[in-house]
Amino acid sequence: MNDDVINIKNTVEAIIFAGGEPMERTRLMDALGCTPEKLAVILDEIKSDYEERGSAVTLLYLGSKVQFATKPQYAEAIRNVLDMKRNQPLSPAAFEVLAIVAYNQPVTKAFVEQVRGVDCSGVMNTLCQRNLIEECGRLDLPGRPLIYCTTTDFLKCFCMSSLAELPEIPDVKAAATALENIKNDESVIDGQISIL
Repeated sequence: MNDDVINIKNTVEAIIFAGGEPMERTRLMDALGCTPEKLAVILDEIKSDYEERGSAVTLLYLGSKVQFATKPQYAEAIRNVLDMKRNQPLSPAAFEVLAIVAYNQPVTKAFVEQVRGVDCSGVMNTLCQRNLIEECGRLDLPGRPLIYCTTTDFLKCFCMSSLAELPEIPDVKAAATALENIKNDESVIDGQISIL
């Protein structure tokens, strides 16, 4: 590997490390004057270097951004040394709202409430405070309602590099068909399975 390639890799590594926050790939390309393909190769090499030496640090791909982070197995030791509080786990309601936003984004609060059937103001505020969702604009409708989408912290929290890694939603039609088949089964009477 020649000195120019090593210098570029070291420069990218230094920029990402110094930034501390997720860094847009376009900013790195602008700083280096390189193509997306060349940057992708450089980032892959940096990630491989860290993996090969068994480092506690890894390079995360967060959609169009990248960031250095420690591996999850070191979280407890880091919390102890830095005296960090453990985050409160999300409530079932928060997970429901987060799933609705993730799979349907961008969405309005009214859409989330329509899906859940209850007021979601408090839950959505909590998710915004934890930086798992954020306001990402307004709809061009009367009242100009806010729309929400997930954040790069959401991707980090769930160890994903993009929303394409979200698990598929179960086939609702297949479940409804299975339920209908059970209802039509002769051994089922008024929703109860006959054992006679």
